[in-house]
Amino acid sequence: MNKENILFGIIGLLVGLIVGFTATNYINRNSQTIAAAPVQTANAPLAGTQQQLPQVNNQVVRDQNQTGGKTGGAALPQVQEKLDRANNNPNDFAAQVEAAEMYYRIQGFEKAAQYYEKAGRLKPDDYETIVKTGNAYYDGGKYELAEKWYLQALAKNPDDVNVRTDLGVTFVERANPDLDRAIQEFRGSLKRNPNHEQTLNNLAIALSRKGDTAGLQETLAQLEKINPNNPVLAKLRSGSLN
Repeated sequence: MNKENILFGIIGLLVGLIVGFTATNYINRNSQTIAAAPVQTANAPLAGTQQQLPQVNNQVVRDQNQTGGKTGGAALPQVQEKLDRANNNPNDFAAQVEAAEMYYRIQGFEKAAQYYEKAGRLKPDDYETIVKTGNAYYDGGKYELAEKWYLQALAKNPDDVNVRTDLGVTFVERANPDLDRAIQEFRGSLKRNPNHEQTLNNLAIALSRKGDTAGLQETLAQLEKINPNNPVLAKLRSGSLN
């Protein structure tokens, strides 16, 4: 694809995104909900602070492995400059990451993942890039590919509760869910942090879908101790998430 076509494509995406922001007050990834029952992703933003739990919308929600800062568009010359820099300097790690994050901000998740992978080949041990690659595939709905990258991250840092919870969510969200594997990963996260609220939300939803009443009630009791106002509690207890 030539540069003009790339630029026109970016313009179209940016215009669409701006319209979306104006019309719907788009909530960025730090408070994202995924349209299915509420499993919530666990990875904190790069700034290192957990965000407010997403609004419950009958869905499982990934635990926010924050990828690219604030959502929004860059000036068009800057967009083209970043693309040119990445494409003309394939051995420049920072350039590949910048291009990936630019695509991520305009929800071009597949292209973002491709550039993150390029960056990862230059620095295979860069943990953050591995996680971001998984995030991009996750947000693009490529859950099996997201699994692959989250497993790579956990091989380096098995105690990352956020990544492990996000891995669990991939097993819930895929076309053929594996609830047992999801529950296994959520319980693994809770062994490391028993009070991780988003993981408890996700575990409760997975147990509800599986029909494990005893496990669900135990999880809801723990969730209520942590946050009695958690919006998942009433919905799960009323069966409105099923």
